[in-house]
Amino acid sequence: MGNCPARLGFRECQQMDRPLRGIFLKCCSVTVFIVMASLVKATSGEGMNVPPGEQVFFRSFFALPVILVWLILQGKMPEGLRTVRPMSHFVRGIAGTGAMAMVFTSLALLPLPEATAIGYAMPLIVVVFAAIFLREKVRLFRLSTVGLGLAGVLIILVPQLSGGGGSGQALGALAALAGASLAALAQVFIRRMVHEESTSAIVFWFSMTSTLLSLLTLPFGWVLPGPATFAMLVAIGLLGGLGQILMTSAYRYGEASLVAPFEYTSMLLSLIIGWYFFDEIATPTTLFGAALIIFAGLLIIWRERRLGLERTRQRKAMTPQG
Repeated sequence: MGNCPARLGFRECQQMDRPLRGIFLKCCSVTVFIVMASLVKATSGEGMNVPPGEQVFFRSFFALPVILVWLILQGKMPEGLRTVRPMSHFVRGIAGTGAMAMVFTSLALLPLPEATAIGYAMPLIVVVFAAIFLREKVRLFRLSTVGLGLAGVLIILVPQLSGGGGSGQALGALAALAGASLAALAQVFIRRMVHEESTSAIVFWFSMTSTLLSLLTLPFGWVLPGPATFAMLVAIGLLGGLGQILMTSAYRYGEASLVAPFEYTSMLLSLIIGWYFFDEIATPTTLFGAALIIFAGLLIIWRERRLGLERTRQRKAMTPQG
């Protein structure tokens, strides 16, 4: 536990020293989220035609019981819900709810692998937004990797926007990119909030905010789901809550630089599920673009780990030895 950050206590350091558990939980969260996305895609298809706003409601509302049970088991009720910045939660909720609606729209219009690949642009856009809104320094290396990743996004987008997949897929591609951008904006808000707000409060109040915001779409064409569709919509919410808990727990047991790269296992899962359940086969262009985005993301993670180790060495060198 010699590499444990000084701000963590003994118990937290013990948890951080279980990297295999962190990797396992991350892979579980990725699997849960891909299954959730598949259900979103299925419920938006012919015969069900559930609109994105209604899907967002079920995703948010039925995640709340899962989150509350988790907080009770963690012994964090009610203090885990306390907030000192309610307006920050609301603003973050607007961005996050918009991101969810755009992603769900893209899943209805695009093959699952393509929607997944474009979503990988989110951490790259976070780098740009952090430089703009948080005044974070972005050096040449990160700018180059962001440019490489965005080139991969363009490779995926161009065939769609040029009319190769029809107007529906063009709209889906734009929705996926808008979803990634709004999700990146939400991440920037979270970076500001984590200094004063607990993770549990951020997770809970986002689900609460997105539930209320999604109700605003009720007059715009919600459908009355049949029993099977209703069960799938409820499952979307339960899986969303479970996936959030698994992802949060994963970062307790392993450093972010170790755990985060396993997010990209979702590409393999989306290829399998898209082929088996939706008869979708990813094009070589999509695979090449996705490879560039993943490579750029891995470079950023590697660079952040190197910088983190360097900062740790500098702090140790400046600490008086007794």
